[in-house]
Amino acid sequence: MNRCNVDSTPETRAPGGLLRSRPWQVAIIGLGTATAQLDSSVNIAFPAITRGFDLAIPDIQWVVICYVLTYASLLLAMGRIGDTIGHAVVYRIGLAWSAVAFLLVGYAPGYGAMLLFRCLQGVGAALVLSCGVALVTSLFDERQRGRALGIYTMMMALGLMLGPLLGGTLTALWDWPAVFWFRIPIALAALLLLRSVPVSQVGRAGDRFDFLGGAALILGLVTMLLALNRIRELSAIPLGLFSVAAFIAFGIRQSRAEHPLIATKILKSPGFALLNIVSVTTNVAAFSVWLLVPYYLARVPGHSLAENGAILAAGAAGAVLASPIGGRLIERALSAERLAIAGAVVIAAGLLLISTWTEQTSRALLVTGLVVQGIGLGLFQLAYTEFVTSALPVAERGVAGSLTLLTRMFGTVTAASVILMLFEILQIHHGFSEAFHLTFQSAALLALCSAGVLAFLPHRIVH
Repeated sequence: MNRCNVDSTPETRAPGGLLRSRPWQVAIIGLGTATAQLDSSVNIAFPAITRGFDLAIPDIQWVVICYVLTYASLLLAMGRIGDTIGHAVVYRIGLAWSAVAFLLVGYAPGYGAMLLFRCLQGVGAALVLSCGVALVTSLFDERQRGRALGIYTMMMALGLMLGPLLGGTLTALWDWPAVFWFRIPIALAALLLLRSVPVSQVGRAGDRFDFLGGAALILGLVTMLLALNRIRELSAIPLGLFSVAAFIAFGIRQSRAEHPLIATKILKSPGFALLNIVSVTTNVAAFSVWLLVPYYLARVPGHSLAENGAILAAGAAGAVLASPIGGRLIERALSAERLAIAGAVVIAAGLLLISTWTEQTSRALLVTGLVVQGIGLGLFQLAYTEFVTSALPVAERGVAGSLTLLTRMFGTVTAASVILMLFEILQIHHGFSEAFHLTFQSAALLALCSAGVLAFLPHRIVH
């Protein structure tokens, strides 16, 4: 197992009391990461944005696409830059960049300008998220990596949970720009407080960033994400072909580069590739909740918008509860393989509970299904992150953290196309309620299949 170069046992603290304590430093990194995770607050502001710019409802998708495409395509490249020049440097730049982008988006004079500024916001998110895992794990001894990843996964889920709750209130009080502006003081506070976090450089001497490989990777990711988004259109075919060509060019470049973006040994491992595919399929299944549950809740009489937001947030609350527990289990010798299998099975159980919902289902049962699914997702994400971070050297911890987020993003983008397409087809033939039930049963089956693939993979395939 790789060992961290930073001695960060609880007893090793620089002078400065609380500001130098490890829990405080972890909280600061979590605060900075929240600037990106709290983007879930934007979804609740979609109707206000649509009214503000006099848009057709389908046009609102570009608010998501511009942001997601930008930060997802840049994650691995930014993670590698962090491994090269320092994770704390990239993280700080990301916070400053994000603060400026939030201000610009809120003051956008037109819809086109808003989309441009959303791309700039995506750059800031990529800078921040690509180095979050590396910074948190650098504060802990490698034997405590499971605990560190559990805390980080919990912080990610907490931001996702709070977003919808804050977004509705802020939009009601100050209109849609508030869902961007409220994150400016958060970014600036984290930037100021990060001075107390030790700067650890784990990159190898003489490392250089491979710009040609990075360009090929970014082109491949952008076109693949666009192809997934347009899977029901003919334009997906040329986009997919271009993506394949870009990835082939990336692979050739990596095999020849003196300093590849990702270790070529890992890229050639079929087991590691399959592991990442399983992460995508599991996230496809789990993201069905965020796609379809809001429509179900809107059809149930007697629920206010605030109540629906709180119910939907229960899934993320489950992940908040499960992540630190999972971290402790890994630290106490439960294998990441078993935890990942258990997480996928629990996701399937939660999705099956959701598939039984009717308009008469009580709020308690609604919340139960979402919490169970969220617990499973929290356990799976933690175990998968442990897989990847243990597979790559400590010197590539930025790449490892970025890869875990990238496969999650591929899962959500694929779900937005495939799950919705399945639901729409079923709704035509069976109506809303039956289509809802069948779609979630299908998602549960996909999660179970993912668990089955993990169970039959060779033991410790990533080492």
